[in-house]
Amino acid sequence: MHKKFFQYIGGVTLEVAASLGQIANMVAGTFYWVFKGGINWRNTTVQMVEVGYASFPVIALTSLFTGMVLSLQMGSSMRNMFNEPVYLGAVVGLSLVKELGPVLTSVVVAGRIGAAIAAELGTMKVTEQIDALYTLGTNPIKYLAVPRFISMMTMVPLLVVISNIIGILGGLLVTVYKWKVPSSVYWEDIWYYMLITDFLHGFIKTYLFASIIVFTACFKGFNCRGGAEGVGKATTSAVMVSMVLILVSDYFISAILVAIGIG
Repeated sequence: MHKKFFQYIGGVTLEVAASLGQIANMVAGTFYWVFKGGINWRNTTVQMVEVGYASFPVIALTSLFTGMVLSLQMGSSMRNMFNEPVYLGAVVGLSLVKELGPVLTSVVVAGRIGAAIAAELGTMKVTEQIDALYTLGTNPIKYLAVPRFISMMTMVPLLVVISNIIGILGGLLVTVYKWKVPSSVYWEDIWYYMLITDFLHGFIKTYLFASIIVFTACFKGFNCRGGAEGVGKATTSAVMVSMVLILVSDYFISAILVAIGIG
């Protein structure tokens, strides 16, 4: 009984160590080819369109109603405490810029783009197309991972900025038409209480979240096996792992940023 237990623990430990080594090798290879040059910009542009332009509608809809519900809920709470809805601009703006904008946008991108990357690379893996790249003398990391990495690191921060703007406008709609607060008061709260460090706090986190999504999805796709069923499992795993890592890392990166005075 004890022997089987320790064998299980040892097997899991070795599997985790092997996975971490493969991820580290993939990350190092990605950065190597990024800085070495020779990037396939046509493929990178296609990926940018997919990550940015194609994701915009769902990001816009999510952020709009997030800002609206923030204003609705906080307005009700503020009215119960202070007899009137005050500081809505500050609450909505800071909540979106520092936390909800980066996190929700990254979660949506993980569900849409992370799943697509894992499924595409997983299909290429099980159909031996990735092996064919090696035969043709093409490095799969350079050809497949680098364009996706560049597109994610470029477009996710841009999507977060747009998401913040749309979310704040959504909060403005509810503040003006539901709570009858003048728009000038709403904007004054934002400009008065929001600092550049608050914006940087959320903006810096987007690069970490984007790297988590792309490296997790690429790793799951490159190591997919088991045919069509394996592709489905790899896709599901990539999305779930990405979301969990985003939420877990959000706390630690927030703590570091606060400790160094950013946000």
